[in-house]
Order: sequence, then structure tokens, then C-alpha cells
Amino acid sequence: MRSMTMIRAPLLAALALAASMAGALAQSDPAVGYPNKPIHFVLGFAAGGGTDLLARIVGPKLSDILGQPVIVENRTGAGGRLAVDYVQSQPADGHTVLIGAIGQLAVATAIYPGKLSFHPTRTLMPVTMLGSYPLVLSGPASGEIKTVAELVAFGKANPDKSNYPTSSPAFTIASELFKLKTGMPGQPIPYRSTNEMVLSVVGGQTLFAFPDSGIVVPMAQGGKVRALAVGSSSRIPELPDTPTLAEAGRADVDLKAQWIGAFLIAGSPPPIAKKLETALRQAVADAGVRERIRGITYFPEGGGAEEFRTRIDGDIQIFSNVVKAANLKFEQ
Repeated sequence: MRSMTMIRAPLLAALALAASMAGALAQSDPAVGYPNKPIHFVLGFAAGGGTDLLARIVGPKLSDILGQPVIVENRTGAGGRLAVDYVQSQPADGHTVLIGAIGQLAVATAIYPGKLSFHPTRTLMPVTMLGSYPLVLSGPASGEIKTVAELVAFGKANPDKSNYPTSSPAFTIASELFKLKTGMPGQPIPYRSTNEMVLSVVGGQTLFAFPDSGIVVPMAQGGKVRALAVGSSSRIPELPDTPTLAEAGRADVDLKAQWIGAFLIAGSPPPIAKKLETALRQAVADAGVRERIRGITYFPEGGGAEEFRTRIDGDIQIFSNVVKAANLKFEQ
């Protein structure tokens, strides 16, 4: 009997120590209990747009993985900046996630240096890129312009007709980079939406545009505009006969794919950020999620946080260089 007691005592002590260590680990690792309430995806754009659709595709799968609801909040205004300000006002506990876009974050940082209340890699913490999409150089469906070279030649020969539409600084920067590299003239004409931009090319009010693929694809497939080149490293399935800018002889017009990604507030606990990154990457890797993302003409991504951070800082530098070289001025 005494021997049994002697055996039990060390065993009970070991169990007590293990329980104590587990409790200490739970207290020292904030990711153990994360998430313990709904996660909020905060967007700076209205429902129905690409950022919103992507968030609503990824959100339910993330909810399945982490076991908490994912609520999408659309907080529009000031080019998406109001949403960033809201996210930065919330606790840094991983339950408020900014679903941010390249124009809202990287482009804005390049065109308003030192004037914003945020920075995408300093006051925010990149988690993962969720999806990307290319810009597509588009021209009139009818007439003599069928290639990028013909567009440039026409623009140089007819500077009074070489206008381009823009509804965002992101489109302005893409068009101005094209002008800088090709020597083609072009005056920007402001429009309220990407759809109106493309319709201005259809109607002949402007000569060329760099809208996103989601708007161009159905119009090009319907014969309303001509997709002259894709601003990505490879052709896209929806426009198999449209060359990339590099294939069209303009590799110097290096238009990186436009991105949408997830961000936390800087200062969020690294274990929580890592757990969210892992879960989001798992969500984007799901076959059904990837199929739905491709259905909105986006490419599913899901890379690591540091890779995303490096990409953002590089994009800001590229955009800043174009702004300076073209002497662009933007109203905040």
C-alpha cells in the first residue's frame, strides 16, 4: 500500500506541474484563446465591388477554420481612408481586420507622403495578400488601333485626341507610367467610376485606359472595347489572345498586379497575427474558395506576411518614382 502511495505521489505532482505549465502557456501565448469573439472584416469600399466580393468569399471559410463568425463591414469614404482610421482606433487584439486595396494604401501613401494618418507597413501590419488582378490596356474596338505599337503611334501623331480617363490615382499612375516609357502624350479626364472610364473609350471621348480586368473582360468579350495588353506577367484565361505588355514589346511598362490583402493594427501580438495569417492562407488555398475567386476574374494569392510587406514597400517606391517623374499633383 505504501508503494502505491509512493508511485501516486510523483504522478500527481507531475500532472499538477503539467496543468500549471499549460495554464502558464495559455496566459503567455495570446493566440491560445484567439479568436474568442467575432472577427470583423472592415472594408473602405461599397458592397458589390471587388474588395467586398473577395472578403465575402474568404470570410465564411475563415469562420469555419477559426470557429468564430466573420462579419463584413463596409465603411466607405475618403478613398477608403475612413475605414483605415476606424481599424486603427480599435483594440489591437486581432478581431478587427482591414481588407485593404493597393490604391487605398500603397498608392495613397505614394501620392500623399507624410500627410496620411496611416502607413501600410508601419501603422498597419500586413498579414497576407488575398487576391490580385491585372490592369488591362484598353482601346477602341473599331478603327486602325489593334496593337500597343499602333496605339502609341496614333497618340503621337494625334496629340489632341490622346486623352485617357481616370477615376482613381491608381489608374492615373498606370497611364502616366505608360506615357513616360513610350513617349506618348495624353491628358487625364476624370470620371467617377471604372465603368464610366471604359464607357468613355467605347464612346470615343478618350483614346485609351488602364482599368481593372473585372470591368474590361465582359466588355472586350462583347466587342465593345479592344483589350490591347494585360499588365501582368502572364496572359489571363478570360482574354487568351491578348498579349502581356512584355509580349507587346513594352516590358519597360512594369505594371505590377493590383492586390487586395488583410491587415492588422501594428502592435498586434505576433502569435495572433501568425495564427490569423495561417488561417487566411488555409482559407485561400481551399479549392472551392479559389474557384470562386477566379470567378470574379481575380487570382487567389495567400503568400506570407513578410513577402507581402516587401511587396507593398516596393510598390510604394515605384509609385513615388512615377509621381515625381511625371510631376503629378493630387488633391487630398
